[in-house]
Amino acid sequence: MDVSIIIPAYNEEKSIPLVINDLPKDIVDEIIVVDNASTDGSWQMVQNDFPEILLIRNESNTGFAMANNQGIEASCGRFLCLVNSDVEVYPESIKFLAEQMECQLEIGIIGPKVLNRDLSLQRSCRTFPNIKSALFRALKLDTTFPRSRFFGNYLMTYWKCDNIRNVDILSGCFWMIRREALRQVGLLDTRFFIYGEDIDLCKRFHDSGWQVVFDPGAQIIHYGGASSAIAPTRFWIEMQRADLKYWLKHHGRFRTFVYYNILILHNFLRFIGFWLKGRWIADENEVIRIKVEKSIKSLSWLLSFPTIRAISSGKLK
Repeated sequence: MDVSIIIPAYNEEKSIPLVINDLPKDIVDEIIVVDNASTDGSWQMVQNDFPEILLIRNESNTGFAMANNQGIEASCGRFLCLVNSDVEVYPESIKFLAEQMECQLEIGIIGPKVLNRDLSLQRSCRTFPNIKSALFRALKLDTTFPRSRFFGNYLMTYWKCDNIRNVDILSGCFWMIRREALRQVGLLDTRFFIYGEDIDLCKRFHDSGWQVVFDPGAQIIHYGGASSAIAPTRFWIEMQRADLKYWLKHHGRFRTFVYYNILILHNFLRFIGFWLKGRWIADENEVIRIKVEKSIKSLSWLLSFPTIRAISSGKLK
């Protein structure tokens, strides 16, 4: 087999059929859906409507990284496509990326150009996080000067994403991975329940000498944001938790503590900014209220004793 598709899913009954039906059956050798204890009938739909697909059912939500690992271990392809359940894949994209992997043996991970639902560019490439870029984001210098290579370096906002290039990080919404490289690097780190696993895996690929490549010759649409829109505060805190885990794993406790303080600054400045804005703009009160709440609850979590103790001990869960 050449190409195996792995789709982790949680309560995605409506979107999974769209993903599966878009996949080119002449190129894809197998499709594996890993259901994380959905309660909306997702796994029953896959079982009934797509009997040719391998369905793995979990009795509890094991997290994004674990679900992908289960699919990887059950697959046979030389090239592994990890596809989010809220992605629309252009049929020719998978063939194109597989051909690139076939020709360039130094590529470990390759990713396509990612579009939003309105077909505008979704930034899917980043540089590895560092203290400087975290401070620029806290002070909003990256969005104030998006064309600056200095201030906009982390999200690469100065780049039009219109050419092939090696990058530090590719968004985990769609990856094609060489199995041979993954055997050397290791599976996704299941300590990252949601978020952070993409930064960590790309970092390990780089450290092992494999290239991580962006190629706009392939395109997908990533709808995204459905789960985080339902519980924005919870997912914002989870994102910060994942970032701190990454820093602890790759940069040690001292640098993590510096980054932790920048996170506090980031949330404090957002709280002040949104609170002041809410005093003057009445027609956006609900949106601003949610943003103020996110900042307050994030600060409460960051400054809580369990969080401080976990970071100090290097054992953040």
